[in-house]
Amino acid sequence: MDRESAVSDSRSHAKHGPVRWLPLAAIRPAMSPAWRRWVGSRDSLTLRLTEAGRPRPFRVHLIDQRTGALRRDEAQALGLPTGRQAWQREVALCLGETPWVVARSVAPLEGLPAHDLAHLGERSLGSWLFRQPDLERGEIEVTRDPAGFHEAHGPWGRRSVFHHGGFRVLVQEWFLDAMADDLGLPSR
Repeated sequence: MDRESAVSDSRSHAKHGPVRWLPLAAIRPAMSPAWRRWVGSRDSLTLRLTEAGRPRPFRVHLIDQRTGALRRDEAQALGLPTGRQAWQREVALCLGETPWVVARSVAPLEGLPAHDLAHLGERSLGSWLFRQPDLERGEIEVTRDPAGFHEAHGPWGRRSVFHHGGFRVLVQEWFLDAMADDLGLPSR
């Protein structure tokens, strides 16, 4: 990670503060049933978005992909020391030209299937993850805090750790207001 990226990353998180995550069960009473179906789903978000957004085409807009230091909350979720270097990828999941979800995924460099992930380009990480036969998904945690790397806002963010053999990746997804508006979802 170059110095400019490190400064930009620290400014972004200083501006928004650390993201606070809670177990899905703790937030569930405050969440509408419509949002529980989205936030609590354990299947492929890519497929759900594609189906919900028809006939508009689904596409992934790659915002950034790099190696850099993990944030404190990310390191804790992965059971790693704060500041450990990791693969990082930030994308917007769009229907037509409208971002519905922004996502940040981070993975330890140890066990990283670099060839597969380095060449994702504008394909979703989920398109690779959900093809892995031994994929396991950890518990879902939820936040109302903003993503910190993208200016768009939304009612909910979620994250969980996926395990595939010796590889693990923390996938964090923030559902945006544009998605709520397009699908007629309640504010929370």
